[in-house]
Amino acid sequence: MKNKTEVGRFFKFVLFSISAGLVQTLVFTLLLELVKWPYWPSYLIALVCSVIYNFTVNRRFTFRSVNNIPKAMCLVLLFYCAFTPLSTWWGDALTKIGWNEYVVLLGTMVINMILEFLWWRYVVFKNSINTRKDKNKV
Repeated sequence: MKNKTEVGRFFKFVLFSISAGLVQTLVFTLLLELVKWPYWPSYLIALVCSVIYNFTVNRRFTFRSVNNIPKAMCLVLLFYCAFTPLSTWWGDALTKIGWNEYVVLLGTMVINMILEFLWWRYVVFKNSINTRKDKNKV
C-alpha cells in the first residue's frame, strides 16, 4: 500500500510540475520573445515564478503538509541556491553554442522536476506528509 501511495504522490507531483512548467514556459516566452531579453534573465525570472506556484500547489495537494511555511521555503531556497546558478550557467552556455532555447529549457525542466521531487519528498516535507486535514472530510 505504501508503494502505491508513493507512486500516486509522484504522479500527482508530475502533473502539478507540468502545470508549473507551463507557467515557466509562458513567462520565459514573454520575456524572451516580447521583451527580447537574453536567455539567462528570462530563465531566472520564469524559474522563480514557477517555483512559487509549484511549491504552493504541491505543499497543499501532493504532500498535504502543514509544515512551517518559512522553514519549508528556506529548504526549497537551499535547493535552488545550488540548482539555479548551475542551470542558469549550463543554459546560457548551451544557448551560446547554438542550442535552441526551448530545447535547453525543456531539458532543464525535466532535470529540475526529478531532483525537486526527491528533495521535497525526502527533505522539505519528510516528516510532515499528510498532516493537512481537509475541513470537508469527516
